[in-house]
Amino acid sequence: MEKNNSPATDVILVAENQKLKLAVEELSILNDVATAITSTQSLEKVIALMVQRCIKHLKVEQGAVMILDEQDSSKPFQTMIRKQDSALEILPYRFDSQLTGWMLKNKSPLMVNDLKNDKRFNFSGEMDLPVKTILSVPMSLKGRMIGLLTVFNKKSETGFSADDQRLLSIIAAQSAHVLENARLNQKEQDLIKMEEEFRMAKEIQLNILPKEIPTIDRYDIHAVNISAREVGGDYYDFIKLPGEKLAFCLGDITGKGLPAAMLMANLQATLRGQAFTQNSVKDSIKNANILLFNSTASNRFATVFYGVLNYTNNSVTYCNAGHDAPINIKGDQINRLNEGGLLLGCFDFAEYEEATKSIDVGESIIIYSDGVTEAMNAINQEFGEEKFISIVKANQDLSGKELIDVILKEIKTHSGDIAQSDDITLLIIKRTV
Repeated sequence: MEKNNSPATDVILVAENQKLKLAVEELSILNDVATAITSTQSLEKVIALMVQRCIKHLKVEQGAVMILDEQDSSKPFQTMIRKQDSALEILPYRFDSQLTGWMLKNKSPLMVNDLKNDKRFNFSGEMDLPVKTILSVPMSLKGRMIGLLTVFNKKSETGFSADDQRLLSIIAAQSAHVLENARLNQKEQDLIKMEEEFRMAKEIQLNILPKEIPTIDRYDIHAVNISAREVGGDYYDFIKLPGEKLAFCLGDITGKGLPAAMLMANLQATLRGQAFTQNSVKDSIKNANILLFNSTASNRFATVFYGVLNYTNNSVTYCNAGHDAPINIKGDQINRLNEGGLLLGCFDFAEYEEATKSIDVGESIIIYSDGVTEAMNAINQEFGEEKFISIVKANQDLSGKELIDVILKEIKTHSGDIAQSDDITLLIIKRTV
């Protein structure tokens, strides 16, 4: 004999079937989320898929993922992905400042099934409020909120339920992990890109520096460039010219990395071109300034000391374009080579002066970059010009190489374990006989 279920039993079976159906649907959307996370699609596509699944499963009009920007207090949440039910022609819903303020303060799920009359917010005066119901859950990692997952306007009359909130919270947690993994991956890619840029800049810098120091009778010439951890823009150069002349320069480019290296290459090519035109030193610098001004960004410039050694009559003609004034030393007499003008690349109207001086036996010119005098120690004290000059004065009888070795040793002693923060470049020209 067939047994009939009682009405009470039927109600229980219907409820159980509904729960089972809901569980199957939840497992389905969570499986979709897991599949999306493990896919090779871009971050935007993965998040968009998650939002689309939320719209479909929760039966809402719109959904959005918003990222928290802690640097912008006026607009803390920036929309990353916004999706809507494709069957509806509706305008994008905006997350009101009252709602974002509540989420920032409480950092907990917000479920509202009658937004206009909710006493926590003041929307009562708005006659045509497009958002009726809202469910927003924080996307958090290790207790830190990084964004929001929000759905708008539940299509059922009963509004959002506790089950909706629980499911959206699970998806938000997964989305937060996806965003964090993407952020870490992007950080790794940025680091790789930066390392490649530094490698290229280092290669450019090494290729620009002279392969060997020129040898000239009656003169001791030596130079060195020690790059900091970040490739900077220091460089030096020697250019043998007709008529027993040697052009030389030491430059310091603003910035670091590839942009600085590219500007350095530009400056070297420009100065070399000007050197072979046999223009005066000041005109060479003036022309170089105009060329750099017209070919570089407004925030890119260079300081440079440029000179021509005439080793027939033992004289140097030079122009200092905004660089640290080189030291000219003989015995107790110390001069600074200041004549010149403004740094290169800033003003196309800049004018430059030049000066010529004789070089006596035993006299030296020491050109350096600010990485020498500005080398820091553990208590933020600079190496300083005074100490630098005293070392040069006390060791002026040494050869150019020996003097540079002493200077570098003293800088190292001064800095101790503090990492070098800027390029150190030195160039010495000394008349021996």
